Amino acid sequence: MPRSLADWLDYIGRQHPVAIDMGLARVGEVARRMALARPARHLISVAGTNGKGSTVAFIEAIATAANLRVGTYTSPHLLRYNERVRIGGREASDTELVEAFSAVEAARTEPSAGTIALTYFEFGTLAALWLLQRADLDLAVLEVGLGGRLDAVNLVDADVAVITTVDIDHVEWLGPDRESIGAEKAGIARAWKPLVLGEVDSPASVLRHAYAIGANAIRLGSDFFHESVDGPASDGRWRWREPGFEMELPAPSLAATVQRANAATAIAALRALPIEIQSDAWAAGVAAAYLPGRLQQLDMDGVPVLLDVGHNPQAARELCRFLGKHPVQGQTLAILAALADKDAAELVQALSAAVSRWFLAGLSIGGSRDQAVEMLAARLAHTPAADAERHVTVVQALQAARARARPQDRILVFGSFHTVAEALVLLHSGH
Repeated sequence: MPRSLADWLDYIGRQHPVAIDMGLARVGEVARRMALARPARHLISVAGTNGKGSTVAFIEAIATAANLRVGTYTSPHLLRYNERVRIGGREASDTELVEAFSAVEAARTEPSAGTIALTYFEFGTLAALWLLQRADLDLAVLEVGLGGRLDAVNLVDADVAVITTVDIDHVEWLGPDRESIGAEKAGIARAWKPLVLGEVDSPASVLRHAYAIGANAIRLGSDFFHESVDGPASDGRWRWREPGFEMELPAPSLAATVQRANAATAIAALRALPIEIQSDAWAAGVAAAYLPGRLQQLDMDGVPVLLDVGHNPQAARELCRFLGKHPVQGQTLAILAALADKDAAELVQALSAAVSRWFLAGLSIGGSRDQAVEMLAARLAHTPAADAERHVTVVQALQAARARARPQDRILVFGSFHTVAEALVLLHSGH
């Protein structure tokens, strides 16, 4: 049996012939064998195309400021697998994760019941639920991995379901348009329970499903609102409002313009639970929430480097809006590395107005989603990135961009979690 966390991660990555195998039958049977129940006294599940991780971070920070014991499960991670499971404000240790993986393995290979194949994500979800269940939590917050209806996280009945946004992504599994994708994500809602919707124009399929099962849809722009506080001294402050109640809050610590909507959605989700949040905890949590790789800014020899995990057109459009609202005196040099199943051409088109010069890089994560730089360049032959510099790795592209950047320029690194992770390793090493 594997002993270290690294050995376990290698092992669980080889236990299923495909990386994604949608459905709850296999993972549900292993959960039954493990006697997994509710992982906390209260539970929020968060689905969506973009904004899931940020919304989870806001919920966790606010609830922690209210002295609640909180556990979270998110994916993917940037630098360490341990990031995926947080309990009481700390990442799960290697020892805890090894113990949890051992428990999953014992259940899925139970001799009297037969061995069940699990994907990497299913294995990790069961391990996370096992750890959270043992932690005596007031609140567990679970981020859905893919879609919702058939995602392993949907094993657990949420007290409050959240759908942040719905846009085009993972079309091979979820469908080609917002309506079909929305129908899949709406599968996390439960009958007669709150369903918080974090965008003004949710697909009709989401609202139809909520109505069909009796879920109480709580909608941004209809049932709760976020509004700017006017005045020269507002300092980014904003107002969260619902009928009969409002509060003024500080600017979110997360930089993107859309983060205010994510914070507002997190507040709506917590207010839908039968728990007490002290008045000062709302502001403290909004100001404290942090998540690396979301317009994270670092310095590379005097040149600012923006890092963003955005990997679909909706995220790229938000990124373009942010860059437009925060111009620099010089140019924006963009480094793009994307997985093979992403629409890289749409990413480039969405950002073309804000980018002066493009650099492309390959990604190799050991699977069918790998994309070498020449393959990426071929897909971008008829886009504004057609003449981009090409580099084998993200590190090489970042080093080349820095060599060409002037002090008044900035460098943007985006396209996937893997892209940002590779750049972070270089930046944290002192390059």
